[in-house]
Amino acid sequence: MGALDLLLSLAIPALIVVHLLVAPYTKVEESFNIQATHDILVYGTPTTDIYHRLSSQYDHFDFPGAVPRTFVGPLFLSSLSQPIIALVGFQHAQLVVRGILGLMNAGALLVFKSNVESAFGRSTARWYALLQLSQFHVLFYASRTLPNMFAFGLTTLAFSQLVPHPDGRARAWRYRLAIANLTIAAAVFRSELAILLVTVALYGLALGHVSLRRIITTVVIFVIAFLVPTIPIDSYFWQKPLWPELWGFYYNAILGSSSEWGVSPWHYYFTSAIPKILANPLSTVALIPYALWNTGTRRQVLPLLVPSLLFVAIYSIQPHKEARFIFYVAPPFTAAAALAANYVFTRRTKSAGFLLASVAVVGSVLLSFGISTVMLIVSSLNYPGGEALSELRNLVSSSSPDLQTVMVHTDVLSCMTGVTLFGQHPYPPNNPRPANEISFNFDKTEDESILRSPKFWEKFDYVLAEDPVKALGPWETVGVVEGYAGVEIMRPGISSKGDIESGQDKVFGRGHLVRRVKDATRALTGGWWVGPKMEPKIHILKKLREGEARRAVAA
Repeated sequence: MGALDLLLSLAIPALIVVHLLVAPYTKVEESFNIQATHDILVYGTPTTDIYHRLSSQYDHFDFPGAVPRTFVGPLFLSSLSQPIIALVGFQHAQLVVRGILGLMNAGALLVFKSNVESAFGRSTARWYALLQLSQFHVLFYASRTLPNMFAFGLTTLAFSQLVPHPDGRARAWRYRLAIANLTIAAAVFRSELAILLVTVALYGLALGHVSLRRIITTVVIFVIAFLVPTIPIDSYFWQKPLWPELWGFYYNAILGSSSEWGVSPWHYYFTSAIPKILANPLSTVALIPYALWNTGTRRQVLPLLVPSLLFVAIYSIQPHKEARFIFYVAPPFTAAAALAANYVFTRRTKSAGFLLASVAVVGSVLLSFGISTVMLIVSSLNYPGGEALSELRNLVSSSSPDLQTVMVHTDVLSCMTGVTLFGQHPYPPNNPRPANEISFNFDKTEDESILRSPKFWEKFDYVLAEDPVKALGPWETVGVVEGYAGVEIMRPGISSKGDIESGQDKVFGRGHLVRRVKDATRALTGGWWVGPKMEPKIHILKKLREGEARRAVAA
């Protein structure tokens, strides 16, 4: 492996870590797995008085979600992360947990890249790496504790086995490995991957790469091998007999309840999601179609593209659609685009057409890197809850050092945009903590009838709230955390000052950084600004005790 190839390979895990560090907080879609991992690390797996201890300590008993999810992923992450957390400290636990998941997915992408190199050559593998590295979504979500990203590593390993191999015997064995990986992913993490399993199996069967007997045998063996241990694991944590993905399939496919979360047109995946995931505008409109049309690349890309396209087409029947539901097809689509890019680029000296196409491909990769960088910056502004919690800790520690215990209420938006148990409790119960460390107790009540009672609010010292009016009683806004609200274009002469009376000029977190960048940019450009528009998302409220006066908020 040359220096360039090593650099491109190392860049995959490196950029995943960069995305993690730039956007370290989580959103509601990731909450089950991140909270479950926290609970396993902190409370362990009780063997006595099991129901009482789980129901009183574990978060999923209070917030079970629409459908039950498997604990296999959190159990795996907590096992791997525990020794590392012991070294670096529990206050970094969330980064460690997410980092491990991200590196696992990076490992799967590197296996895929290696197989692309073996089958298609080193230059194609380089193009694959460049195209993959310029895709925002895969790198950004690789470390996020979505069920899809636990399955992503398995599907990527499956696709790595579908990369063509000249030896028929090896090809049959690799198809069985692909079917095994897809079986595990579908049975344990995401039931819709049964569709991909079927399309891969049918394609292999149609071309004679694998026999029906081998397919059935492999599926049965791996379903049994993984459900025998995982069903008891999930039944233990949920305290009822449970196969989570069977329940998820019933909820989404049979009851059709997923439609309650929104409905998209049948073509959404093809016209919106796939172009968004691949990022490079030429991948969808030129490179992949060219790879299919060109006789020099068609046979190589068919084993990767046909099952993937069939999976997306069949899955498009489901009314509720999200881009993350089809992240799995990013590696095979990217490999197809890489084959076309390499075919064009290696012929750049043969004709003016190939030269112009090569320039366009190189330019599109550079453009994609730029777009992905902007998307990372913008996406990092979407976690006001996590920022507000971090800022609250700093605020209380610096302004109220005499306090021993602080009661905090976090509203729905705060919890949906970054407040996690890792952030709430940087030091586990019964663990030694720094001297004079303030103890924080949190409440996440959502019941509107309770929230309308003035007596409910009397016990809190601080509140993180989207709407400060809902916090009844005497409260002072001590700061605001802003979030992304679109693109802003400001001309010279337009003031960017906020409302001092409402406290909006005392902005914490990324919003404060954006303001500083905006002010510096306007000073250099004579008043012009094109960039993120920020608006108040989470207000940090402090209870005014008897005898305290409301302080003016300084700009």
